Amino acid sequence: MPEYRRILLDGAAVQVTVEGDELVAGDGRRVKAEDALHLPPVVPSKVIAVHLNHRSRVEEFRIDLPDTPTYFHKPTSALNSHRGAVVRPEGCKWLNYEGEVAIVIGRTARNISPAEAGEYVAGYTIANDYGLHDFRDTDAGSMLRVKGSDTLCPLGPGLVTDWDFRGKTLRTYVNGEVVQDGSTDEMKWDMHYLVADIARTITLYPGDVLLSGTPANSRPVQPGDVVEVEVEGLGRLTNHIVTGPTPVRPDVGAQPTESEEVLSTALGGDWEFRGIRPPRR
Repeated sequence: MPEYRRILLDGAAVQVTVEGDELVAGDGRRVKAEDALHLPPVVPSKVIAVHLNHRSRVEEFRIDLPDTPTYFHKPTSALNSHRGAVVRPEGCKWLNYEGEVAIVIGRTARNISPAEAGEYVAGYTIANDYGLHDFRDTDAGSMLRVKGSDTLCPLGPGLVTDWDFRGKTLRTYVNGEVVQDGSTDEMKWDMHYLVADIARTITLYPGDVLLSGTPANSRPVQPGDVVEVEVEGLGRLTNHIVTGPTPVRPDVGAQPTESEEVLSTALGGDWEFRGIRPPRR
């Protein structure tokens, strides 16, 4: 399956193809993949994410899915890349990973059927849909700061075309330990359904990204942790967590909170059993 990446090469953003352990530019320049400075593999006009889709995640929260999916938006300023640093702002504590498959649009799509949607998909990449749950009390409706703060949308390492999303494993690792283990077969709504659903009222442009949902066991990570998301056939997206250089300003806007809502979401959704949680890290 062809794989395309974007890297910074001699000071310019360049699309390259993957050939073994090397990345090859259109003019023939080659660089070792392990030495390349990666960029997000696509430049979207928007990033749209489905709230819940994986059966294991729904069961973890002890809830029922609605009849149709619901979504939120991650601004493009949240984009990050393979091996990029994910910033947890100083004063925040509840930054969670969420390993996902990202759908990349290849043709302008509007008012298409699920049966047609595959023709509008350029390919797929890996995403980590980080959530800064410290702001969940104020942003639960929009998820804007929870999911849209800077650096919280790593994509990569590359865009893979001709990839069949059916029956693929998805695993997230923290410091080498498996923390999420799921499959695309546990998704209630498949990739084509999600594309067609959004495109009913929102025009999707080439490069736009749709995040398809995460399996169970999203949990907080700490500065210094290395987080990897591995999807069968798409590779492995790696990032590390750092503390932001400045705290969230205290003189404007809502401040980070640590309510029952924040803790139960960050630590696994024990909404039916408030106060019963695993020990904190």
